[in-house]
Amino acid sequence: MKLLVLDSSGLVASVALLEDDRLIAEYTTGNKLTHSQTLLPMLDEVIRRTSFNMDEIDAVAVAMGPGSFTGLRIGAATAKGLGLALNKPIIGVPTVDGLAYQLFGVNSLICPMMDARRKQVYTGFYRFHGSQMEVVKEQCAQSVEDTLKQLKEYKEPVIFLGDGVPVYRKEIEEAMGTDAVFAPAHVNRQRAGAVGALAEVYYEKGMWQTADAFAPEYLRKSQAEREREERIHGKSESKC
Repeated sequence: MKLLVLDSSGLVASVALLEDDRLIAEYTTGNKLTHSQTLLPMLDEVIRRTSFNMDEIDAVAVAMGPGSFTGLRIGAATAKGLGLALNKPIIGVPTVDGLAYQLFGVNSLICPMMDARRKQVYTGFYRFHGSQMEVVKEQCAQSVEDTLKQLKEYKEPVIFLGDGVPVYRKEIEEAMGTDAVFAPAHVNRQRAGAVGALAEVYYEKGMWQTADAFAPEYLRKSQAEREREERIHGKSESKC
């Protein structure tokens, strides 16, 4: 099976090519350029350097959200356009699930955290049983405080990763103490390779969509939509 994989759901942009259980190429960058500037040039570079034949891919995989609204739209539009042009299915992988899959096989509770602003995170809880990933708590948007309260109830070490960790590291350390374990740099941000590996599992289970039917999963309204509602309803909620 040949997969083209895209992830532009967070601060990192990442493109990968996978064939069966082999990662052929991966281009990942977190240099703060907008994904509209980076994603397509990254894709072109990966294709050029690997001489990959786009007509031979079996599917396009993409991190489907949650995450940055702009990033998700760019990734979804690119995946959808490729899927329609090549007549290939889309495998949408939940962003938080893809993050957790980077710690494949570890014997600990895993908590990815993506910064959703306003003291909220996109998160979920995961465990591995051999090669099987268990979703203990499905991905959701909730407060950092609630997340840490829920994790403390497990009374065990938790591995944290994601771009929300440096933002809320102080709160994590204060709440979790020595039970807080932080993933190292090579596995603590989104990577298309991990999204692709999980996408292969989904594809085997028939968990894919036509390009025409695919849509990203935001979980929350955009900041612009929230601010518009606050103006209309006269709310005084602080802005990001």
